[in-house]
Amino acid sequence: MKKPSKRLPEEVQSVEVSTDDIAAIVTGTHTDPFAILGVHRVADGYAVRCFIPGAEAVTAVALDGTTVGELTSLDPAGFFVGRVEVSKLQPVRYRARRGDAEWMITDPYSFGPVLGPMDDYYIREGSHLRLFDKLGAHPLKHEGVNGFHFAVWAPNAKRVSIVGDFNNWDGRRHVMRLRADTGIWEIFAPDVVAGQTYKFEIMGSNGVPLPLKADPFARRAELRPKNASMTAAELVQEWDDEAHRKHWATVDHRRQPISIYEVHAGSWQRKDDGTMLSWDELATRLIPYCTDMGFTHIEFLPITEHPYDPSWGYQTTGLYAPTARFGEPEGFARFVNGCHKVGVGVILDWVPAHFPTDEHGLAWFDGTALYEHEDPRQGFHPDWNTAIYNFGRLEVLSYLVNNALYWTEKFHLDGLRVDAVASMLYLDYSRKHGEWVPNEYGGRENLDAVRFLQSVNKHVYGSHPGTMMVAEESTSWPKVSHPVHEGGLGFGFKWNMGFMHDTLSYMAREPVHRKHHHQEITFGLLYAFSENFVLPLSHDEVVHGKGSLIAKMAGDDWQKFANLRAYYGMMWGYPGKKLLFMGQEFAQWSEWSEAKALDWNLLQYPMHEGMRRLVRDLNLTYRSKPALHARDCEGEGFEWLSADDHENSVFVWQRKAPGEKPVVVVCNFTPVYRENFTIPMPAGGRWREILNTDAEIYGGSGKGNGGRVQAVQVANGGTTATITLPPLATLMLEWEN
Repeated sequence: MKKPSKRLPEEVQSVEVSTDDIAAIVTGTHTDPFAILGVHRVADGYAVRCFIPGAEAVTAVALDGTTVGELTSLDPAGFFVGRVEVSKLQPVRYRARRGDAEWMITDPYSFGPVLGPMDDYYIREGSHLRLFDKLGAHPLKHEGVNGFHFAVWAPNAKRVSIVGDFNNWDGRRHVMRLRADTGIWEIFAPDVVAGQTYKFEIMGSNGVPLPLKADPFARRAELRPKNASMTAAELVQEWDDEAHRKHWATVDHRRQPISIYEVHAGSWQRKDDGTMLSWDELATRLIPYCTDMGFTHIEFLPITEHPYDPSWGYQTTGLYAPTARFGEPEGFARFVNGCHKVGVGVILDWVPAHFPTDEHGLAWFDGTALYEHEDPRQGFHPDWNTAIYNFGRLEVLSYLVNNALYWTEKFHLDGLRVDAVASMLYLDYSRKHGEWVPNEYGGRENLDAVRFLQSVNKHVYGSHPGTMMVAEESTSWPKVSHPVHEGGLGFGFKWNMGFMHDTLSYMAREPVHRKHHHQEITFGLLYAFSENFVLPLSHDEVVHGKGSLIAKMAGDDWQKFANLRAYYGMMWGYPGKKLLFMGQEFAQWSEWSEAKALDWNLLQYPMHEGMRRLVRDLNLTYRSKPALHARDCEGEGFEWLSADDHENSVFVWQRKAPGEKPVVVVCNFTPVYRENFTIPMPAGGRWREILNTDAEIYGGSGKGNGGRVQAVQVANGGTTATITLPPLATLMLEWEN
């Protein structure tokens, strides 16, 4: 350090501050202001140095209000020094004056660090599982003073400041302390309260300021189009869900009925003026609706903070913040609690595959490729114009693993559906030859992503065994839903994209042609038990020119409804958990738009109301009949009875579970009404018709079997039943005796 200038007043000569340091503090270029500002021991006592822009005079005050020293101005920009009558290093306040104006400031540089050596150790090791309590902004009473602790990872920055409402967005006022071992910058900002906006002002290693950055760990953010982070109190929620969580933590999810209602929270319903509902308003409408409809879970398209509504939340800039579109984070916690009180689970779409390049987000966060790969062949996603996380970097892996744990712990989520897993697993995903970098063995598999997915699944299931981890994985990558110790990725379930593609292709064909495509229904059973599958009819099938499910069906309007009813009946009788996107339960004609509510007025028409009743009854039947769900993921729960009746496009199979009454599913995918139609049956006796998608209450023609079917043994030793087979319909028959 340079010696003090001889022009300094004699009474502060021993404070030992150089003119270069003063200039650096005043211009905001000093990289370690904690070495200069705050309370410091000097040769014969203690002194303070402070920078208070706009002040003409400053008095140092102890926390108890006692005056401990008058300070001298060394720079008219607001740099003051002076001796103080204190007995130890301690926090101090300043009474600043300018003309008749007076204000108090607590010195942030008079406080010690909050993070400790064990935090550094676990962060460097990549094993810190409480980062969401350490990084970001957290309310804290530190050394007797209330305020907020801020911490951010920016290892290549020359200087990082916290700027916000509380310091007039002046990056010179709260320059942060660097923890050199981890690259984390931290500061305790006294007197900051909840509800104030802030960002990080980062100076790159070249000394050039970057665009202001939102907090990667922010737990609350401003409503778009604004994009600052917001200080938030720690989440407080009186949870009433012990029974719900205990149930799911002690059962095998594979053997439970799981029927998921996929929802975009911003467009399920809206207020009369077209604005979005708050979480509390959604709770009063959506929870009773799902309960009445018999769905076991609600799955939300991403609700993490995102700048652009038409991204549906899949391009997120705030993984830790529930979006401000629906109110404060506590509102979401109340929603989840309300769901759990009536036995409905909540699953969140989670996007660890990529992130948008908005300048306030993670892209080039400290002036370098910090969260992403620097090489665009690895770090840029050509499909979505987004950046790809660098899964091989411990700090990035920890950021994402902690985020999964954050949602499951703080908000009691029942599951995470991981988006775009295939794009993570393959280094050449959507890339041409020469546009990707092979792994260390020369292959196309992203081994870092594999390790990340295994790690996040191990940690989530290890900490919260009642959680569902679901993969949207569209390829034949092996063992997606197998345990990590068996070489799997460790997910609980995988979306069965093949089922969705094949069966929708079949249903779009005119019935006269279906006999030539019989395998589009039967093929899926060749691999149906290779994974724990969820059968998804998701938002992806009803957007971007794809139309709605009802519009995909073949035939005239009556046949379209009949086809869709038969299709739903087939799906609910097919092995695998169920997922249906909102609006499809009442056969909305129009393609889904995130900008407006669903067409609820359609329920005044019998065909649409009939479809809704059918889905409700399918859910209730599926949940109440163990044969339909208890072996969804195991081959012993399914048996073909008639798989090759191409000419009639009829399919018959049995669903069963140990000790339970079997259920036979019969599908007729032609509009031909068949009387005295013989089908094979697994046992003789009476079979009750527990569901008929052609029933008049659902909008059908009302053809059926009067509620009963009799199965008898025939000469060859088999068992058959002669039934009435309604046109374009699915029947479910339960064995009575």
